[in-house]
Amino acid sequence: MLPEGIDPKDLLLSSYDYHLPEELIASRPAPNRHTSKLLVYNAKDDTVTHTSFLELDKFLPSGAQIVFNQSKVFPCRLVGKKPTGGKAEIFVLSVVDVDGSYPCLIKSRGKKDLGDTYLLDGDVQATITWVEEGRFGVSFNIDSQASSLANYLEEYGKIPIPPYIRGGESDDLDKKDYQTVYAKEVGSVAAPTAGLHFSDEVFSKLEKKNIDRAYVTLHVGLGTFAPVKTENVLDHDMHTEQYFVDQQNLERLEQKRPRFCVGTTSLRVLESSFKSTGFDLEADKRYQTNIFLHPGKDVKSIDGLITNFHLPKSTLLMLVSSLIGREKTLELYKIAIENEYRFFSYGDAMLILR
Repeated sequence: MLPEGIDPKDLLLSSYDYHLPEELIASRPAPNRHTSKLLVYNAKDDTVTHTSFLELDKFLPSGAQIVFNQSKVFPCRLVGKKPTGGKAEIFVLSVVDVDGSYPCLIKSRGKKDLGDTYLLDGDVQATITWVEEGRFGVSFNIDSQASSLANYLEEYGKIPIPPYIRGGESDDLDKKDYQTVYAKEVGSVAAPTAGLHFSDEVFSKLEKKNIDRAYVTLHVGLGTFAPVKTENVLDHDMHTEQYFVDQQNLERLEQKRPRFCVGTTSLRVLESSFKSTGFDLEADKRYQTNIFLHPGKDVKSIDGLITNFHLPKSTLLMLVSSLIGREKTLELYKIAIENEYRFFSYGDAMLILR
């Protein structure tokens, strides 16, 4: 049965498709973060403005609040080999261990069994300790100099850029580029990319308008890239991610200000915990969310969203559509393509004013 007042087309995966010229997929960020383009859509008067991200402050009211996801991407791709010499890649999903083992994905030829080992840079050996539905527990015999897996990954790991950027092969530039300037809490395997446009210059202009900042932490998992495989989007099994908010930022969120979100991950936190009387959160408590925002869902926690341009048929495109409708979202994407905006993780940005 359809939710009341929703167009049946809004629940069809095929309705979220659009054609993007390959040359508009950004392979690198803008030379300076804030020189990226910004498409501003004001829903109140249905107007579109084309500007630069450096001019963001001009479109936000004085005294507003911007909410950021301060999760930090860690270089989680390790390239190694099997003892027989065959290539292997270990994708570390979390730097938090359980009994000395870390959840990982392993890419190599042949079956993978308990006790299998892989040889990595720095004379490190990785060993499979458990197997569960395509994931593996892996222990690493890291020496005292590296002291921890996190430190080892910083030296030898690769940043996990998406496959649509240069075939997923990152380099040293990505260690800086694929990270927000305010990243703090290590735990994400993908960047909250709407935040990549912010710079000290942007923050300085926002401060002059008394625009407050609040930070949440949602660790972005691989599920954010999981394709929707069901034609009826309501049948999609939405991925789960962990989030928390510390005491200082929880107090900021409780302030009565116009609130603008940076990115889909920040919005997932706010909508997962927002109630009519405020935010139903305990400071520093870890929560799980599998919230799925799409047309038919009433988003109540924000007055606007800063976001990038997302892949066709993605849950992120559906999330944007929950704010302004599917047809308007696709119309804005068409305008962006006509004006040669750059798309996806390293691309340009859009500000939606509700």
